[in-house]
Amino acid sequence: MKKSTLFSASTLAIIAFGFAAGSAAQAADTANPDIIVTATKRDQSLLSVPISVSVTSAETLQKAQVTDVLDLQSLVPSLKITQYQNPGQTDFNIRGFGNGKGNVGIESSVGVFVDGVYRSRSASTLADLPEIERIEVLRGPQSTLFGKNVSAGAISIVTKKPQFKWGGYGEVTLSNYGGILAKAMVNAPVSSTVAVRLSGSVDQRDGYFSNTVAGASGTVNNRNRYQLRGDILWQPTSDFSLRIIGDYNNINEVCCGAVSIFNGPTTNIIQFVLNKPVTNGNTRFSNNVTANFLPSTRLVGQGISAEADWNIGFAKLTSITALRNQTNDVRQDVDFTGADIANQTSSDTYKSFSQELRLASTGKGPLSWLLGAYYAQETDSTNRALNFGTDTRSYVNVLFNQLSSGALSLPGLEGLFSRPSGSLFASGQGVSEYWHMKDESYSIFGQVDYKITPQLTLTGGAAYLNDKKTVDATISSSDVFSLIPAATLANLGPSTAALLKNNFQLFPIPTNFPGGTYAAPIVGPYTGTHSGVLSGDKFVYNVRASYAITPRLNIYASYGTGWKAGAYDLSYYSTPGARSANPESVTVYEAGLKARFKGGYANIAGFIQTISNFQQNPFIGTGYRLINAGKQSVRGVEFDAVYAPVKQLTLGLNATYLDPKYDSFTNAICQDVPTTNPCTTVVQQFHDISGAVPSGIPSWTVTASALYIQELGGGYKGFIRGEYDYQSSYQLTEVVPSSTAQLNPYTCTPTTPAPLCVASFGSTPLGVAGVSTINASIGIEAPYKLSVTAWVRNLTNDRYLLQAFPGVFQPGSFSGYPNPPRTWGVTIHKGF
Repeated sequence: MKKSTLFSASTLAIIAFGFAAGSAAQAADTANPDIIVTATKRDQSLLSVPISVSVTSAETLQKAQVTDVLDLQSLVPSLKITQYQNPGQTDFNIRGFGNGKGNVGIESSVGVFVDGVYRSRSASTLADLPEIERIEVLRGPQSTLFGKNVSAGAISIVTKKPQFKWGGYGEVTLSNYGGILAKAMVNAPVSSTVAVRLSGSVDQRDGYFSNTVAGASGTVNNRNRYQLRGDILWQPTSDFSLRIIGDYNNINEVCCGAVSIFNGPTTNIIQFVLNKPVTNGNTRFSNNVTANFLPSTRLVGQGISAEADWNIGFAKLTSITALRNQTNDVRQDVDFTGADIANQTSSDTYKSFSQELRLASTGKGPLSWLLGAYYAQETDSTNRALNFGTDTRSYVNVLFNQLSSGALSLPGLEGLFSRPSGSLFASGQGVSEYWHMKDESYSIFGQVDYKITPQLTLTGGAAYLNDKKTVDATISSSDVFSLIPAATLANLGPSTAALLKNNFQLFPIPTNFPGGTYAAPIVGPYTGTHSGVLSGDKFVYNVRASYAITPRLNIYASYGTGWKAGAYDLSYYSTPGARSANPESVTVYEAGLKARFKGGYANIAGFIQTISNFQQNPFIGTGYRLINAGKQSVRGVEFDAVYAPVKQLTLGLNATYLDPKYDSFTNAICQDVPTTNPCTTVVQQFHDISGAVPSGIPSWTVTASALYIQELGGGYKGFIRGEYDYQSSYQLTEVVPSSTAQLNPYTCTPTTPAPLCVASFGSTPLGVAGVSTINASIGIEAPYKLSVTAWVRNLTNDRYLLQAFPGVFQPGSFSGYPNPPRTWGVTIHKGF
């Protein structure tokens, strides 16, 4: 009843807004040009395109000092971008939907495109942005036109083309934490038909976290990256152009720092028994982290693309061809404490080729159409290892001893299970995985628009999508404890056996591991292989109707479907189960209104969006666990407007309201904490959270901005810009219905030593009380294309958690990633 009321209310709001805006639209300033977007793969006005899309201009990016994709979310409320364990683990969400973080085998449900080329891995979009023309954020499934992995939406970044005149700029930004960002661009006409644009940037900054562990001191979450880009445009005639772009980016950083949110009994053992430093959950925003060595991340990406556009009279033919390579090398202390317990190294490589062909009509009659085909091939390989450290054995020995009230110890278990002395949890033991995946996909798509009357336009689009993934793997374990047969371990009792296996084994239970068999007893390393094929296809479509009430006021309604192919779980696999997830299927109902009026524009949309088999990817303590949620839905309203009441002042307001839930999710992973006290009951692996609110999604997200520009005379003008970003409170762990046992973190009273069983459940899940961030800038623009801008982001130093996850090898504890603190700086820009 609540959601029906919500959508009815939003629909009434759209209608009411239409009457209010209609009178304003009648007085529209016809000299005010419309905004042109390519959301439908053709040039269309933002007013007429029947899609919920946000457009950010180059001027807004410059004055707001948005220099990285991570900052873009402050301008688009329905978009959420979060960086986690390293720069290659960046999560894009639109309307609360998104996935792909931390798991090499999963691509995001939000596709990122740069000049029409799909970037399959988020790290390849994190280099400092080149000179931008505009950024379009398309909300809702876009599978009928964008090829693949856009079941939740798409981000299209359009850079400026080379121009047939000399120009360029140099820019330097000095910021706190020792930050220096230098950017330069030169545009040159080589001839009357060839123009070149070359650009590059260097971005360096100290980290805003300090590692407090002796012998591993230094700052964390720093910046050390550079990028180069070459752009050539050949335009021999007005009907043909060829644009070739080559880019290279290099990231070599100490990233990323996590802190303790809640120190449960196991973390207390690290602090009070092993006397190793840990962060304090009560001072999580002190900008201090603990790690026994500094994390390192090296990402290198490079690519080349060619776009050819040919006007053949009745239609325009477009071809986009691209090759991309990327490597990620990461080394981290993944237990995030001063103890040497768990260390991870990984090396990932991605190689991709894509080809898109489109033919779009150019006629001015009532019928317009577009036909296209898309092909992509990608090969991914990952080689990673998770190993015990020098403190693992002593740490686990205390855990086992306290768990059994003094009855168990590692030396005793080694004797009981006929294992060599000192072999359980020895330093250097662990699991290594090598995965190789080949992904081939193609789509055939088309769209038709027909003007039934000058005011009414009907649109129909359809696509056939096909995807095939082939994987091969070799997985090896030298973890002696994980190789103890389940039947043998069960002699300790079912409760103790289950707890030990679920929390302290690195390797899957071998009897459930494809390609391998084993018989007890095994002491030495174990190696198994895995291979498989995952294929699927889908026909998707959309239908839309738009009606121009006036030349400046449009309403539209649409229904669409989307699809994302199945995925393989290529992360550490510490519990038995499937290694793949089924495809996602999406449906969306949407109705909206778009208006332009004197001094601005306003858009509002209401929607009901549902994803079946959403590919959830929770972190379970030693790796990610890929699983399908039965059905997840969200209903909401989006609003964005810009209004200039006077020439000098421009006001902006963007707002999104979301009401999400799991309609059906009966096999959710208990990745947070067991549903009962671990000292007495078997740990539960799955539970039913149907009706729960998905984590990480605020109900309200609002951005309000104001820009004032004042002519100062003599060719000088000044500006001041302020921005307020607000997110209502939201949960970092799932909120389950009251009829179901809550999955909440333990509360614990530390003692010395800390007993494992001094624990009880908290009354509320981990959450964020709300986000209120202020960004501001002030600057002067002088003659000769010179400008100076002072800026600050997160002015009030509002601190909150980006994400929470179970403590690695620390059952009952939680860790998390804090947001960046206040940053400020001065930017000097000189054009020519």
